[in-house]
Amino acid sequence: MKRLSICIVTVFFLAGCNSQLTSTSKQMNSLNLEKGDFLKVHYIDVGQGDSTLFQVSDNGQEYTLLIDAGDFSGDEVVEYLQASGNKKINIAIGTHPDADHIGQLDQVIEGFDVEEVWLSGNTSNSDTFIRLLEAIDKNDVVYEEPRMGDQFELGPLHIEVLYPKQISGKVNEESVSLKLTYGAISFVFTGDAEKKNEIEMIESGANLRADFLHMGHHGSSTSTSERFLQAVKPAVAIYSAGKDNSYGHPHEEVVSLVQNSGIELYGTDIDGTIVVTTNGKAYTIETEKNGTIQSSENIQKTIDTEGISSNNTSCININTAKVEEIEEIVHIGAERAEDLIELRPYNSIEDLSRIKGIGEARIEDIKEEGLACVGGE
Repeated sequence: MKRLSICIVTVFFLAGCNSQLTSTSKQMNSLNLEKGDFLKVHYIDVGQGDSTLFQVSDNGQEYTLLIDAGDFSGDEVVEYLQASGNKKINIAIGTHPDADHIGQLDQVIEGFDVEEVWLSGNTSNSDTFIRLLEAIDKNDVVYEEPRMGDQFELGPLHIEVLYPKQISGKVNEESVSLKLTYGAISFVFTGDAEKKNEIEMIESGANLRADFLHMGHHGSSTSTSERFLQAVKPAVAIYSAGKDNSYGHPHEEVVSLVQNSGIELYGTDIDGTIVVTTNGKAYTIETEKNGTIQSSENIQKTIDTEGISSNNTSCININTAKVEEIEEIVHIGAERAEDLIELRPYNSIEDLSRIKGIGEARIEDIKEEGLACVGGE
């Protein structure tokens, strides 16, 4: 496993930006952030483009990672980073060289202390890409081309590279794709990778299960296949697209597929900037705007217009659930799911202590997560 050696500076976490957000959703449990250890993931509204900021606070140390940097014609990413008071970015990633993904990355490198830049290795003749390479060279930034199977640690944030295994000049298809895990909460990003590339990720044998899926190619029908959704099994899907964009993103059939799968759906065109906060066990989601995402089948996500949080009431019945569902419970996973089934029935969550490796502290974590519940045999 590769480990990044990084220098830490104090970061002020987007207090100004968050004050404009409304808490519109889904929290699995109330978060206890008194210890100050948490992850914030900002899906920045950059119009028809992509940019996501990860900020980790861990024992007084701060870590920052940026995935993509919006369109070359805008300055939203730079302004958002400036508003945060953040001076340092440990890792900046351009999933592929399209101008709506790396558009402001040269400005980010020029304006902030960027330690490393990761690119796919595919190139472009665009002025945007050339400016990026010049900025990397001028500022003596460490340059990496991550490949499938590579693993990194950024503080408590685990990063696994899902794609590409190698490159052949297919810019969108060979987007850098990642799974990022903080505690028990995971996020998957695939850039503009397409369905055939999603299949290769599945067939690689990587564990793709994640709580959050950043939908490929702005919600285009080229990406987010049903098989990939089944492999990732996200609770939440998020796409980044410009309002009334000329591409028709997100495509109606993809919206229908996601919503028919029972997945909460958010989009920057409707919700504005979306911020996920997690302590590694539970999460909250805040949005800049209130809106409704509607598919052609009139299946829609309704946002609480008062901005009041609601609880996720679904649970996993430990007496009846299938192994795939049980694996979602914190501290259970694949290694203990079979043991849980073999030791049924259970009269209470505390009875899970019969499973080897599940003690009092882990029982409390399971109860706090709120996923597991007890029903009949």
